[in-house]
Parts: sequence; structure tokens; C-alpha cells
Amino acid sequence: MGQKLFFEPRLSGDGTVACATCHDPARAFTDGRPVSVGIQGRVGQRNAPTILNALYNKHQFWDGRVDTLEQQAALPITNPFEMGSASIGDAVSRITSDKNYQTRFMQAFGRAVNEQDMLSAIAEYERTLASFDSPFDHFIAGEANAISESAKRGWELFNTKARCNLCHALADNQRDVTLFMDNDFHNIGVGILRHHVGPLAQQAERELAQGNLPAVDTAAIGSDLSVLGRFLVTREQEDIASFKTPGLRNVLVTGPYFHDGSMETLWDVMDHYNKGDGIMNPWLDKDMQPLALMEPEIDDVVAFLASLTSPQYKELGDREYARQVALSKVSRSQRDTQRAFGPKPKQPPPPPL
Repeated sequence: MGQKLFFEPRLSGDGTVACATCHDPARAFTDGRPVSVGIQGRVGQRNAPTILNALYNKHQFWDGRVDTLEQQAALPITNPFEMGSASIGDAVSRITSDKNYQTRFMQAFGRAVNEQDMLSAIAEYERTLASFDSPFDHFIAGEANAISESAKRGWELFNTKARCNLCHALADNQRDVTLFMDNDFHNIGVGILRHHVGPLAQQAERELAQGNLPAVDTAAIGSDLSVLGRFLVTREQEDIASFKTPGLRNVLVTGPYFHDGSMETLWDVMDHYNKGDGIMNPWLDKDMQPLALMEPEIDDVVAFLASLTSPQYKELGDREYARQVALSKVSRSQRDTQRAFGPKPKQPPPPPL
């Protein structure tokens, strides 16, 4: 029943948007957009993260404003920039009018349609969406030829020169599931140049009562306050413009990247990190440092990231890898060519007039 509700547009105010609108199984439970589009074409401020393996998250949403999948399921239903129902009760009333739902709720819960059971069913469906068994899993289990030589070099770089493991670490216990995330929040300089973050933080403190979850939810999706990230939740200065470390499984097929979808390819992502301190701000994470990766090394790290694609997304992953490779040759706005390739050659003087 949770799966049926996940695809149910009647949860939205005008019957046009379902959970699956922004979390499409065909796109590894993302929507492929930089930021999501909700009811009546309203454009939000955040990229829709995959909900694959969301059952392992200690915090939900980019800013961690709730902890459970039940809480996560509730907020988009009433957010005016997402599903836009007037209230959860309003959505429940539309579901209640369906005799099929009446029967299924009685069978599943022994009672009539209600808010608690509706959210519980959606969350239980989301808990089934685990995705592993990637080529890298086979490699780390001992199959030496499961990934390419480039991906093997990328795995080594991931844990050394590229410094990715500082936030996307293996599980502490190697017997545990490896998710490549630290369940923490970091300011990595994304969105800083487009916003005056300091004044926005002051605005949030004036206008949003701390702990007012619906107001925080609306601000995060529908206003420039979105760039404040974790600060909207904690009001701690060190959390300004900090966002949750996402897991890396299926990362190849879950772009665009970062909380605002501002990076189209994994090469763009690597260029951002390669700059390190290139986008300075007072709250920048201490681990953001220039990497001095050469172009072949960036290719290798991306090859490793591609090896984290689960088998059900292999075909999609192959197409996306080819697309991103092609883009990486012509569109790299953040590429630090001097750092990646050495000093630029001197240009010949212009011809005399």
C-alpha cells in the first residue's frame, strides 16, 4: 500500500504531483532536474536526492530537518512548493474517499484511513528501496577484475590525494553496510557566490522561530533562505550553508549534483573539489583544500564513482557515463586548468596592425 501511495497524485492539492514525481524509479528515484518542480509548476530551491538507501540515513533532507522517514513523508505533502495540500488531513480525506484504499487500510492496519498509518505505509515502502551489489562491491569482496584499472586507481585516489574519504568514508565496521557518507553536514562553498549569506542568516533569525518545522520546510524549498542549509534547523553559526553529506551509491545516475543541482556532471563536481579553497567563505569546512589533481586523476576518480552503480541501473549508467564524458570535453566552467595541467602556455603576441 505504501508503494501505491508513493505514486498517488491525489496526495497533492490539485491531483497532479506524487512522491514519485520527484523520486522517479526510472531515474534511480530522482527527477533529473537541478531543482524540483512542484504543484502548478512552482520551482523549488533544492535538488531531489535519491531515496535509495534512505532507510540508513540518520537525518532526512539536505539540512537534516527531520530524522525519520515518516516525518520526511509528511512535509512535501503540505509544502506549497511541492505537493501543496492544505493539510495532511486534507490529503487523508481524498484518500478516504477511495473505497479501494478503505479496504486496504482495514486489511493492513485494522482501522480506517488515517494520517499516521498513511505516512507509516509510505515510509515502509521507502525502507524497501535498498540498492547495493555494484561492481565495486564485488571488487572489495575479492573479485579483482570486477572494476576497471582506472576505477582501481580512482579508489586509491579517493582514499588519499583526492581526500574524498574524509566525508565519504567506509563504514567503521567493515561488516556493516558501506554507504560512503558520514551522516554529518559540511559547508563546501556551493551557492555562496549567488547569495549574501550573512544577511540571510540574520533574516532567518528575525523571521523564523526556531523549531517551527513547517516554516523551516517552506523556507528551505521556496526562498533564498534555502542556502543557509543546516543553520535553518540549528541556528548555530558553524552550520551556516552546511548540507548533509550524501551517499555515493548510484551517484552516476542521480545527478545533477549538490543541494542546488548546480553541477551537471561528476567532472564538474571534481573540479569544484579540486579548487578546494577557491570559493572562500567564513564558514567553509576546514577539509576543503586544493587537491592539485591532474586531469587523468579526475577521470580515474569518476571511473571509481561510476563503479558504485547497482546492476538495475547499469544501462542507465552506461548512457549517463557516455553523456557526461562528452560534456566534460566541452563544458567545464570550474576546471582549474593551471592546477590540473600546469602553467598555461604563453600566447604569441598579436600581429602588428
